[in-house]
Amino acid sequence: MSTDEKLSLWRRALLLIGIETGPRRGWRAHIRPRFFLLLLGIVALGFVGLVGFAAYSTSPSFCKSCHIMQPYYDAWATSKHSMVPCVDCHYPASTPRTLLWKKFQAMSQVAKYVTRTYSSKPFAEVDDSSCLRKGCHSTRLLQGRVVSAKGVLFDHRPHLEGVRYGRQLRCVSCHSQIAIGRHIEVAWDTCYLCHLKDRTSGRKIEPLGGCQGCHLLPDREIKVQNVTYNHKEFLAQHPVACESCHQDVVQGTGEVTQDRCFTCHNEPKKLERIGDIQFLHQNHVTKHNTACFHCHRELRHVVTAAGTKKLNYDCTLCHTDMHDLQREFYRGVGAKGVPPMPSPMYLSNVDCVGCHLEKKQTEVDVGEATTYVGNEKGCVDCHGQAYLGILPETQKLVDETAAKLEAKLEELKKATATATDPALSREANDAVHDATFNLRFIIKSRGVHNIYYAAQILRATDASLTGVAEKLKAKVDDLSELPVISGAFCATMCHGKVGVKVPAETVKFRGKDMPHKQHIDDGQACNVCHTFGVHKDVKLKPIAVCKQCHEDMQEDPEPEKVEDK
Repeated sequence: MSTDEKLSLWRRALLLIGIETGPRRGWRAHIRPRFFLLLLGIVALGFVGLVGFAAYSTSPSFCKSCHIMQPYYDAWATSKHSMVPCVDCHYPASTPRTLLWKKFQAMSQVAKYVTRTYSSKPFAEVDDSSCLRKGCHSTRLLQGRVVSAKGVLFDHRPHLEGVRYGRQLRCVSCHSQIAIGRHIEVAWDTCYLCHLKDRTSGRKIEPLGGCQGCHLLPDREIKVQNVTYNHKEFLAQHPVACESCHQDVVQGTGEVTQDRCFTCHNEPKKLERIGDIQFLHQNHVTKHNTACFHCHRELRHVVTAAGTKKLNYDCTLCHTDMHDLQREFYRGVGAKGVPPMPSPMYLSNVDCVGCHLEKKQTEVDVGEATTYVGNEKGCVDCHGQAYLGILPETQKLVDETAAKLEAKLEELKKATATATDPALSREANDAVHDATFNLRFIIKSRGVHNIYYAAQILRATDASLTGVAEKLKAKVDDLSELPVISGAFCATMCHGKVGVKVPAETVKFRGKDMPHKQHIDDGQACNVCHTFGVHKDVKLKPIAVCKQCHEDMQEDPEPEKVEDK
């Protein structure tokens, strides 16, 4: 095709749209009215198309064009809001500027979808103003207490107006979609979380607002086998707590674990604020309408009909604190007038199951019960065969010492009864009271759970009784040389069995060899020179104690430890 022919084709094409060209015009273009009409038609058509697309983009059908939105669309289509377009809720009733910003955000989501940079689980916020706008739920706050379809009492006003218990709730705090198929419906799990979290303890259930703050008493009669029961009639005569019959109605704790934070956050500074409860609720619930169970684990509230569920029969609901004495003794606390002294095993995180290994069958009325008791296997498994026999010997020493102290206590009681000085009588009675408590504490909690604490208690009790007896001028037995009170039990019961020389011939003291064994052979009790703390923490008493026998010794600023040579 020649050049002239090609130019001729171009001229004819331009002429169709109203632009005339040719040599007779000197290669100048002449625009006919047709061109302006055509241009106006294109602009009009573009405008109509733009308006049409804008209208279509606000329709639910446009939302479901993204495959990730299909489950949400299906939930909306079967919900009570199926006649309300998505944008009526997801765009707040506010200024044009806000609407334009929301539109921009929506377009950015479309861009993410086209570029395949979207999340498979989208998150959208619904502002309270969308719910409470005119024509929707504008009168909801004025309705007062209403009864839901589940028969639950509820009042919107106190939940939405102002901060309550440090929480500013939003409409979607309760009306949310935390599961596919439930679109902006009441999330009862959220109600349970607020009203029941940290409000269940043992046999007590103390929900926020009380049980009848939410529940109406059933007015229908309930038949259980051949008994007809009416809540209203019964409770009008008998003030019985709901949990007496409705047990195991709270399941789960609703705690927040840090792994939930990783779903949205990966910045250490944000993760460090997991303990700032007020900040977390302000930023997640109040500002961004985050559903509670994006962060909290599930907490359920289920009441089953009588006879349809097997109860757990949790004995601890009635038999509470059965082993508190043993736990406290193991931790080294609870005795009167004695500083705390945890067992070394407690400090090493040895739990009860580490020593209670022997299965014991106990006959009951019909059948047998099983429990686990402590035995020497626990000692030997950890410490070796050298510790065989230490467990019964320890308990025997503690029991014998406690028995002798009880006899000493009885003698002091007699002397106290005859005291004439009121102040001295009060002091003696206080000592008797504390000694009685401490001895019962040791016997009931079993001294083997913490032999060091037991020795400390027995030593302090003996010193207290002796001091009061001297003031009363009463004659009581001197028990200071008993192994548990004097501290010699360490050497005589344990050290010899595990290879520690008992007693050491000499020890280093002030740079010299001190004849340690000679002091023992001369009848000196260990606690004459030493104070006993925790395991391997034996200190010398002040040098003044030594000067009672060795007058030429000089004072030292502080007591020093003794080391075996």
